Amino acid sequence: MSEPLTILHVDMDAFYASVEIRDAPELAGLPVVVGGRSDSRGVISAASYEARAFGIHSAMPTSVAERLCPDLVLLSPSFEKYTRVSRQIMSIFRRYTPIVEPLSLDEAFLDVSGCELLHGDAVQIGHSIRRDILKETSLVASMGVAPTKFIAKLASDLDKPDGFRVIERDEVRKVLDPLPVSKIFGVGRSTAKRLASLGIHTIGELAGLEREDVAERFGSSGAWIHDLAHGIDPRRVNPRRPEKSHGMERTFAEDIDDRELLKKYLYEYCEEVAFALRDRGLQGKTIAVKARFSNFKTVTRSKTMDRHTNLGARIYATARELLDRVPAGPLRLLGLQISSLEDIRTAHQGSLFGEPDLPAAVDPSKKASNPKGEPLRASKGTKEERLRRAMKGADKLRKKYGKRIVAPGAIVDPDA
Repeated sequence: MSEPLTILHVDMDAFYASVEIRDAPELAGLPVVVGGRSDSRGVISAASYEARAFGIHSAMPTSVAERLCPDLVLLSPSFEKYTRVSRQIMSIFRRYTPIVEPLSLDEAFLDVSGCELLHGDAVQIGHSIRRDILKETSLVASMGVAPTKFIAKLASDLDKPDGFRVIERDEVRKVLDPLPVSKIFGVGRSTAKRLASLGIHTIGELAGLEREDVAERFGSSGAWIHDLAHGIDPRRVNPRRPEKSHGMERTFAEDIDDRELLKKYLYEYCEEVAFALRDRGLQGKTIAVKARFSNFKTVTRSKTMDRHTNLGARIYATARELLDRVPAGPLRLLGLQISSLEDIRTAHQGSLFGEPDLPAAVDPSKKASNPKGEPLRASKGTKEERLRRAMKGADKLRKKYGKRIVAPGAIVDPDA
């Protein structure tokens, strides 16, 4: 009896670009990309299939994309909108199975085992999900149905766009053998180059080697890629797949040497990242600041705090310290990342001596006073507790009216 088909991999086609075209139908059929402007050293985040016909792809510098296609339609990204649509799509998945593992805003694994009596077999469920997505979002998804995660993900990519591919266990060898080794998860450019030096270019050629020989040459990753070459993938769909890190970075239109201005940008990053963490129910502990100089030399400074947080001011306290450790010189890029993430419901031992003061944002403020010049009495709770309450209210406004409806005074441009 063949291994049952229980794993679906759903991948939205050109997601960001497709959402923009859906909302502006006059763009249909045009080479549309979402990304940053070329005069700001921007890169492409997503490209419609019409744009891809010119050789344009994600992570390509926008300046290169514009040379490849002079008639390119460049749109600025709207991540709040993409997130809303993603939540809508994920809710469709969960109608059919509770075992959903999101990989990104536009991609997820589903395990539909045990759902047959309610919704039919995996193939029927796959068709139903694609139909619901199209009906409710006007967007197109490609679907892979297979007995394992690796084969399902591979299947969803084979007939894009608007693809639906089913790969049975007895078809795996026929499908895999002619494909390049780069199609295997874990085979990057370096590994593919090493395999090519051994005369191995296709998955079939890799599968023909002895597992022990591949493991000896490539270590534990060798055994892994050899197993995948045979379609062997024991990984389960994990609906509680932990997010490892979250961050953001920006390449500036012109190099910046002004440290006070860089601190202002850094504080803005801290607030953005903190809001995203709170929205996901997460908090982090390890902060890293990434800086790239005008000569493209890149340095990273990191520090692990004494406890987890998702408050922008507290993240900035550490990030500012890390930026001070970056050598002087004009920067073309500045980035922030927070890792060691955990669920906010995780219990922690409180501090015996209370919470330390939170730092000022960019310019330390004076003590607040009333019109008579008398110091204001502190509200109940620690500074951190008061800040959490303030952020809770601010987050409600951001979710309803957009993230820019509320911003700390330290990052607001008075001339805007």
